Amino acid sequence: MKYAYVCTNYNNAHYTRDAVRTINGGTVPPARIVVVDNQSTPQDVTALRAIAAAHPNVELVLNPDNVGYFAGLNDGIARARALDPDVTTMVIGNNDLEFPADFGDRLAAVVADAADRPVVSPYIETLDGMPQNPHVVAGISRGRELVYDLYYANYHLAKLIRAMARRTAAVTDRHDEAGHATAQYIYQGHGSCYVLTPRFFAEFERLWAPTFMMGEEFFLSRQLGERGFMTYYDPRIRIRHRCNGAIENVPARKMWRLARDAHRVYRRYVKPWHRQDHQYTPKSDG
Repeated sequence: MKYAYVCTNYNNAHYTRDAVRTINGGTVPPARIVVVDNQSTPQDVTALRAIAAAHPNVELVLNPDNVGYFAGLNDGIARARALDPDVTTMVIGNNDLEFPADFGDRLAAVVADAADRPVVSPYIETLDGMPQNPHVVAGISRGRELVYDLYYANYHLAKLIRAMARRTAAVTDRHDEAGHATAQYIYQGHGSCYVLTPRFFAEFERLWAPTFMMGEEFFLSRQLGERGFMTYYDPRIRIRHRCNGAIENVPARKMWRLARDAHRVYRRYVKPWHRQDHQYTPKSDG
C-alpha cells in the first residue's frame, strides 16, 4: 500500500520536523509527504526548506496567504494526487503529531478492512497519555448546544464558562473517549488527524471546508453523512498528539473569534431546539 501524509504548518516548523522524522523513520514510510505552509515567517519557511532538502519524499506547498486548516489540507491533497496518482490513501491533519515505528504496517491492515469506510479516525493520545478519540460518539445534547451558544455570544462570557468548566470537569465533561479500546462508527473523530481511504476518493474530490478553522469535525461528519457514511474509529492506528501545538502561535482571543465564526456556520445546519439524528446507517460494514 502506498500512502501520503498531508499536514499544515504555521510558524512551527519544529513540529513538522518531528512529524516527518517519526513517520519516515517507521517500517513503512509514506510515498509522499506534503507540507502546506500557511504564510509563515521567512525564517520558518527556511526551516521547512531544510526539512524538504533532508527528506526526498517531502513536497512543500507555500501558500502566499493563510487559507486555513481544511482548505490548506485540500491544497496538499491536490498536490499529492497530482504528484502520485496511484496514492489513494492519505493521512491528513496537524503537523504536531508523532508516529510510532509500526504506523505504516498498522495503517495497511486498517485500510485493507475499510472498503466501505471513507474516513478512519485513529487512536490519538496527548503526550501525557490522555485519549482524544473517539471524539463524539453519538451526538451533542441540547443542553450542551445551548451552552455553546452562550460561549460564542461574548468573549468575556466564554472565559467565565471555560473557568467554570475546568472546576466542574468531573461532572460536565463528555466521556466519549472512555470507549477508546473499541472500534466503532462514530459521529465525529478528533480533527487533528484522519485517514482518507480509497473509498473517500471514490466518493469525493476534497474535504468540505466552509470555515477558515474550527468545526472541522462536524463538517466532515456532515459531508460523509450526506452520502450515507460515518467516520469509523479504529484504535489499531495509534498517534501521539502535542495537543494545541499546531495553534500555539495564535492568540487566544483570535482563536475564540475563529471558533465563533465556525459556530455561526455550524448553526446553519444544527438547531439546538430540534432533535438531531446523527446516527446514519452506513452503506456497508465492509
